[in-house]
This record gives sequence, C-alpha cells and structure tokens, in this order.
Amino acid sequence: MSSNAEKFASEVDVTGFPGDVLPEQQKYEHPLVQRYATKEMSAIWSPAMKFTTWRKLWLALATAEQELGLQITDEQLDQMRSHLYDVDFAKAEEYESKFRHDVMGHVHAFGEVAPLAMPIIHLGATSCYVGDNTDIIQLKEGLKLVRRKLVQVLAVLRDFAQKYRDLPTLGFTHYQPAQLTTVGKRCTLWMQDLLLDYERVSYELENLPMRGVKGTTGTQATFLELFDGDHEKVKLLNQKVCSMMGFDKCIPVSGQTYTRKIDFHILSVLSGIAQSAYKMCGDIRLLANLKEVEEPFAKNQIGSSAMAYKRNPMRSERVCSLARYIMSLPAGAANTHANQWFERTLDDSA
Repeated sequence: MSSNAEKFASEVDVTGFPGDVLPEQQKYEHPLVQRYATKEMSAIWSPAMKFTTWRKLWLALATAEQELGLQITDEQLDQMRSHLYDVDFAKAEEYESKFRHDVMGHVHAFGEVAPLAMPIIHLGATSCYVGDNTDIIQLKEGLKLVRRKLVQVLAVLRDFAQKYRDLPTLGFTHYQPAQLTTVGKRCTLWMQDLLLDYERVSYELENLPMRGVKGTTGTQATFLELFDGDHEKVKLLNQKVCSMMGFDKCIPVSGQTYTRKIDFHILSVLSGIAQSAYKMCGDIRLLANLKEVEEPFAKNQIGSSAMAYKRNPMRSERVCSLARYIMSLPAGAANTHANQWFERTLDDSA
C-alpha cells in the first residue's frame, strides 16, 4: 500500500496544472502580456498556477506533518488531493472580502470542498508559507522556460554563424569603418553574450532555494509547538516539504519572507539577457540602415503609412524597447531588499 508521501509524488505535479482545468484563469494579466507573452510564460504566472500551487503546498505540509506523527488522517489528505484544481475563485473572493485576508479566503474555499481537512489546512503555517514558496516555484519554472528559449536562440544563431562564417563585411569601431570581419564572426559576439547569460540562468536554477517551513518570523516556533519542542522533527518537516515540492535546497535562515536578495539576483540575470538582446538587435538596426541585413518582410506588409517602401526593423525595435524596461527592474528589487526592515515589511506586498 502506498504511503501518502508516495501518493503525493505520483499524483501531484508540482510544476504546473492540467491544461483543461481553470481555463479562464490560465493567463497572467499585465498590459504587456497580450502583446508579447508566450502562452507558457503567461501560464506560469497565472492565477491558476498560483492558487493550485497554494493547495499543493498545503497538501505537502499536511502530508509531512502526518508522517512525523501529527493526528492527520488519510481521509483528510485524500480530500485535499482530490480538490487541488477545482479552485472556486468567486468563493475565495467572497471569503477574502469577509476576512480581509487573501490567504484565509483561499483556506476557507479549499475547506469547503475538502471539509474533513479544514481543521488541518495551513496547520502551523503563515501566509508567506504559501505566498513566498509559490513565488519561488514560479521563479524556478519561469527560469526553466527562459533557459529553454536561450538554447533555441543559440541554436538559430549557431546555424547563421556557420552559414556566413566566410562572408566578409566591414567591421566598425566607434561606428567608424575598421578592419574586415565576417558576418558569421560578428554573430559569435552575440552568441557569446547569450551563452554567458545561459550559464548565469543555469547557476540560479541549480542554487535556487525554497523558503520552506519557517514560521512567522523564521524561528519555526509554531511548528516546534506542534511537535512538542522536537527540533529534529521540525527540521525533517522542512526537508520533507521542500523535497516533495521538487527542491534540493532551502534557505538556511529567514525572517517571515525569503530574502529579497533572491529577487534581485534573478532580475539581474534577466537584465543581463535583456542587455544581450538589446546589443544584438541594436546592431541589426544599424545594419538595416546600411542595407547589409533586413528583417523578414511579409508579402502584404506596409512599411509606413506614408512611405510604403520603408523596411523598418520593427522586431528589433520591439526587442530593444522591452529590453530597456527589463534592464530597469533590478533597481526596484534592490530597493525592496534594502527596505526589508527586521523580519519583513510590506514594501513588497502592495
């Protein structure tokens, strides 16, 4: 007979959700999403991903607590497992309006469909247990997607560089004519930057820790109370939950939140990718003016409403525009981290 931990491992996909669940909640809302976001990235940051992950975290916590001796029944865990994906957002909003608390709104909505489990949902946890751990999980899945996209871009550039490795072109320094180079050699400059970005993304993924089970101020006091002061059981609880959610590492210490330095590091990596993209597409824009390269131009495309002959490098311009926005984001993360007074403030919660 399978243990509840084994059932969790075999039945719960901690990295996402089935494509046919919560179809109206599978899109992250942001002004840039409709225009630019991929379906995959939008799904990672969608309400469906966020709130089904909350339920998985509650199930992982209860499963680990049962394994370590708390009075939690198999029937309670079965009910939780059976209702990971049928989130009633209207009901959760109704409860949130009543309690003025988003997490408790979803605790009660979950409890309605899993009434046996209501007494043990969120047992010993604080809001940041679901909030922060879900953020980390979404960051991890987002970075995995970014890394895959980087590999695809590098593969395309590799083929381009090899194809034009011997095609001579004028090199520029200070945007003044310099010695000859080749089209393929110039492409390797772009590739090198993106390869450095790939290595940084890989480093962050390999070292990204889960917040884990830390309690309200990082002392795990509520869990120590639940386990009658048994520190080893609380340590095991933390390890089990992190492992069930797919993490080998957890942060050694925390306040109420994981250190916002992690957000800064990840946004810095994304800024690095944006820098590389801007450099490459900036070069392409300059070369387009020289008529050395052109972006694809569709049969019925109009280059300008007044000057139909124009071949504006619109794709590269959009990349540079988005890159400028992304490069500005680490400053906000730096300010958020710097202003985390003591165990936490609300600078990052608005």
